[in-house]
Amino acid sequence: MIVPIYRAVTKHNLSKMRYKTGLYSASHINVTTGYNKAWIRDNIYVTLGLEAAKSIDEIKACYHALLDILLKHEYKIDWAIREKPDAKYKYIHARFDPLTFNEFHEEWGNKQNDAIGALLYKIGDLNKKGIMVIRDSDDLRIIQKLVYYLASIQYWHDADNGMWEENEEVHASSVGACLAGLKAVQGIVDVPRHLIEQGQNSLDSLLPRESVSKEVDLALLSLIFPYDIVSNEQRDQILANVESKLVRKRGVVRYLGDKYYNNGMEAEWTFGLPWLAIIYKQIGRMEKYKQYMDKTYRAMTWKMELPELYYGGTDQPNENTPLAWSEAMLLCALT
Repeated sequence: MIVPIYRAVTKHNLSKMRYKTGLYSASHINVTTGYNKAWIRDNIYVTLGLEAAKSIDEIKACYHALLDILLKHEYKIDWAIREKPDAKYKYIHARFDPLTFNEFHEEWGNKQNDAIGALLYKIGDLNKKGIMVIRDSDDLRIIQKLVYYLASIQYWHDADNGMWEENEEVHASSVGACLAGLKAVQGIVDVPRHLIEQGQNSLDSLLPRESVSKEVDLALLSLIFPYDIVSNEQRDQILANVESKLVRKRGVVRYLGDKYYNNGMEAEWTFGLPWLAIIYKQIGRMEKYKQYMDKTYRAMTWKMELPELYYGGTDQPNENTPLAWSEAMLLCALT
């Protein structure tokens, strides 16, 4: 009976981060760290958990809100399509006010191509599963423009800030997300063939590295789940690298030398544990699945919440507790 209890508690934890617009904050709505904002990427990962929980209405509301954000800023997308952006602010922003859908204009790692790829991927994936999040011709128009946007920025060799919103490089996780997204919407809108070919060539040349500066990175797991965009050989190399170099007691280090919330050691991110569990369950390695589920349960706080991270080598979580992304990954792992 333990799994239904964990599933119910996790779904409740996630529901506390939902705004009336259908968007989710990155952490608790009242948190003071800025994680009360809505990130495109985080909301996509939240819907993976909602899908596992069969919360179809919540999924649709979230995607309708995300599409409404893009429709509100369609002029900016048109601008980027006409001419490749030459400044960060000209890119589609990564995070928005969850109530007004306005951008936050302060300096930020806003060049996050993987977020656009993730959105296209799940729209296409849900469509294939019969979960229709596309409402009308306006939604179709903006989806088509996202394809043109990825073409304009030349995503296959565009240096972006990546999943962790940091230094600008060509990231395998970003290229792979865009490639997966373009493949997923091929039957919905027009996707020029060369966009697929360029992305595949770039991804194959980057792997198994994440980028020039990072040999191994937690973000590479996204190429296995949810995107399933790598070969079995590439998958196994990514898993071997992550497990041998990044797995810790209460989480997974994002990459070696990570300075974010660093207390002398890299922070341990909890969502890496259920992420690995999901992957091992999908490939039939149930002993590894159980291993990472046990580690996930031990990473919970006494309130049965999964924080963003623990300070390296300690049992002290940071204030972004619970983290929506972590709770959603646990929901996926429990299914």
